[in-house]
Amino acid sequence: MIIRSVFNSHEKIPVKYTPDGKDVNPAIDILDVPENTKSFVLIIDDPDAPAGDWVHWIVYNIPSNIRRIEENSVPAQARLGMNDAKMLKYHGPSPPYGVHRYFFKLYALDNFLELAEGAKKQDILKAITGHLIAKTELIGVYGR
Repeated sequence: MIIRSVFNSHEKIPVKYTPDGKDVNPAIDILDVPENTKSFVLIIDDPDAPAGDWVHWIVYNIPSNIRRIEENSVPAQARLGMNDAKMLKYHGPSPPYGVHRYFFKLYALDNFLELAEGAKKQDILKAITGHLIAKTELIGVYGR
């Protein structure tokens, strides 16, 4: 399984996808999906944040037939998780200082998660236990 976007791994995330720009999610392509995948989970986080891992976006129960998440959108049947800015939406890279790494983690599952919208990262990671088929990631960087 492969995840692609408008930047390559370890490249700078374009300003458009940050609060310094339009703060919209970049388009994301999902390739080489494993058989028996029922849904995807996407988590974007920043392990370099001063307070520790900072969650920027969570989208789960993305149907397995989705191969592209369009820019500034969420797939129709998907649910949004609560990010660390206490929002149910994308919150782009905004490091207070230095250059940070942003991990776009994609999980392929053999089920849909029975979690209400607004679930937090730890709830989602617990719920995927025993249902993970594959995981991949794309790392972007951003600094001011």
